[in-house]
Amino acid sequence: MPDVFMPRLSDTMTEGAIAQWLKAEGDTVERGDVLAEIETDKAVMDLEAYEGGVLEKILVQPGESVDIGAPIAVIGDGSGSSGSGGADAASETAAEEPAETAKGASQADTGQEPPAERADESAQDAQVRDEAAPQTGAGSKDEAAEAADVARTPADESEAPASSGSKVKATPLVRSLARTHGIDLTTVTGTGPGGRIVRADVEQLLNAPQGAEAAPAPQAAASAPTPPQAAPAAAAPVATAGDDDERIPMSQIRKVTARRLTEAALVPVFQLTTVLDASRMTELRRDINTRLADSGVKISVNDLIVRAVAVALAAHPEVNASFGGDAILRHKHVNVGVAVALEDGLVVPVVKDADRKSVSAIGAEVKDLAARARAGRLKLDEMSGGTFSVSNLGMFGIDAFTAVINPPEAAILAVGSTVDEPVVVDGEVQVRPRTRLTLTVDHRVLDGASAAAFLRDLTDLLAEPLRILV
Repeated sequence: MPDVFMPRLSDTMTEGAIAQWLKAEGDTVERGDVLAEIETDKAVMDLEAYEGGVLEKILVQPGESVDIGAPIAVIGDGSGSSGSGGADAASETAAEEPAETAKGASQADTGQEPPAERADESAQDAQVRDEAAPQTGAGSKDEAAEAADVARTPADESEAPASSGSKVKATPLVRSLARTHGIDLTTVTGTGPGGRIVRADVEQLLNAPQGAEAAPAPQAAASAPTPPQAAPAAAAPVATAGDDDERIPMSQIRKVTARRLTEAALVPVFQLTTVLDASRMTELRRDINTRLADSGVKISVNDLIVRAVAVALAAHPEVNASFGGDAILRHKHVNVGVAVALEDGLVVPVVKDADRKSVSAIGAEVKDLAARARAGRLKLDEMSGGTFSVSNLGMFGIDAFTAVINPPEAAILAVGSTVDEPVVVDGEVQVRPRTRLTLTVDHRVLDGASAAAFLRDLTDLLAEPLRILV
């Protein structure tokens, strides 16, 4: 029986932690049973059994983190004979032959491919031909298909001899993707465990500029040279624990948050701040909630802001963009990410096609996404594909702040609290509710004038918010 390995559940995942085991040693396991919950860099996900048997040994305890492909449990026939030998073999080959299932269960192949699944390969090849074109922030379906291929690919298929006599490690999905685009896999350097060629390696070639060669592993996709820097960034100092200090291990979400913030610090940005007269916005929100109280609909200020941002992005496609190395990528869909604070980090679930949704639909979706984010139950595709982000700290009484950009998005909006302030209107002092909006912008994608025009129009929409309802 195959052993269980730590699966790769997201494109940014390098290690995973066992949140909890749902099966105990000695339990009978059926194929598809949930063995454990895995905490990734983005969410908590189920680990399903690829084969039935008996869970003979748990190798990684709850709270422990291990690298992708590391053995975490042993499934056998109940005799215990595979408890040591299987684990030892897994330890020796985990780095070279990790296997993953589509829903998170990842186990090594015994060299025997399930007969019922061999027929699936031709269907997957057809699917790859339809879905092979890479998309920004997407990929959960392709990653799942690739993971499933890895899980059931025998060694003689994943390492088929190349014309030169060497072996190429790649799944059927990757091979089909390469055939579709005429890519010779013998010329591709694999970045997966043991040098295996993964989908990202092929997509790197597809995204490379015409006539340019892909960067060798483990670098990212080929791109234009990055702006020169005066000197390499020095590593931030790390504290040494004292006798009375409490050491709290970082969660996977906190680790990836720290890494992403470090990456964001390398982006050349500038900020623009404006003050919104929120009189009409607060009146409209109050009126909507009063009139629709019986229906259970309740609109927040943030819902109106997300909707206004989506409308403004549709009118300013230059802002609904990302940095693509040697090109600026303007997105056809307006996908607004909404920052949600968790106890151990920050996640940004995404409202897809927000410009095509009503305020009430956005409000219901954001509420659902935030609740599932706090429960660690978001799906991968619900946290990918964002083209712009909104971070609102107004509910904490923060007047104004600067949000850290979410690369490769071109901008992020920081929303402060709405505060009554004295202002001069037509020569008279009046008290008006005012909200400060701060836009952080990737200067590689946008210049000041373009960003200012977007922020001006966004502010005008919120000042006269009836326009975002039609």
